[in-house]
Amino acid sequence: MQKDLLKLLDLTPADITKILDTADQMKYNQKHSLTHHYLEGKTLAMIFEKNSTRTRVSFETGMYQLGGHALFLSGKESQIGRGEPIEDTARVLSRYCDGIMIRTYGQEEVETLAKYASIPVINGLTDFAHPCQVLADLMTIREHKSRLEGLKLCYIGDGNNMTNSLIVGGLKVGMEVSVACPEGYDPDPKVLEFAQNCGGKFTLCRDPKEAAAGADAMFTDVWASMGQEGEAQARRAVFEGVYQINSELMALTNPGCMVQHCLPAHRGEEITAEVFEAHANEIFDEAENRLHAQKAVMYLLMGEQ
Repeated sequence: MQKDLLKLLDLTPADITKILDTADQMKYNQKHSLTHHYLEGKTLAMIFEKNSTRTRVSFETGMYQLGGHALFLSGKESQIGRGEPIEDTARVLSRYCDGIMIRTYGQEEVETLAKYASIPVINGLTDFAHPCQVLADLMTIREHKSRLEGLKLCYIGDGNNMTNSLIVGGLKVGMEVSVACPEGYDPDPKVLEFAQNCGGKFTLCRDPKEAAAGADAMFTDVWASMGQEGEAQARRAVFEGVYQINSELMALTNPGCMVQHCLPAHRGEEITAEVFEAHANEIFDEAENRLHAQKAVMYLLMGEQ
């Protein structure tokens, strides 16, 4: 494993498998009330420059279940929000804590934090990547399908941080990945460059029906992510009526195809209420697995020697 979890591009397939195997064990321990205080006496600093429900609750709960403690730091209530350099924040927190999780806008902020921190840094979300979410997604698919390699993952919608991480994560574990985005809303060029070197297992197209054909797991996300609220109306005009997971699209997928959504979901926009409710158990398994996947990451970075 690397010192940090900044983006899935940094991990090897073996790293990802180790995290997923550890996450399965964490989930088993929790479900069977087995004490697993692997991080007893350790503290995680959690920096939030973007609001959150699942990220905060899952990391904070996870640290508690691992026997440690989590500290919530928002930009409004700390020197970070008053312009203290990220380099200084990294060095100060390294003297107090055993790990840092950050949820913010720019990927460069996370990379700088990790460069100057002497303790592990975990990317809880940036505009470029959402590695913890996609680790939970892969965990969920493997739970339901008993494998990852050889399955087809399809994403419909905006080429955002989720798309970037799903492409990288899916390809690294041996999945075929297809993405349908409108022109001008493609995934990051660095991710597309990586994908094009994966032996023809990646497809980027404009037609959701083409992308969904033969899929084993369907993904989507909101049309306007956090920080893009001012673009919501313009984006709706581009995506509406086309880039939506609905019953017509699901009819083109393989039998037993799963549906995943990182939440929050806007029913009637990127996914219909009918499809969402039909696959709600899978979607909320995915949400739960944020807890277990992140516990695995924290243990492997902060606890395993």
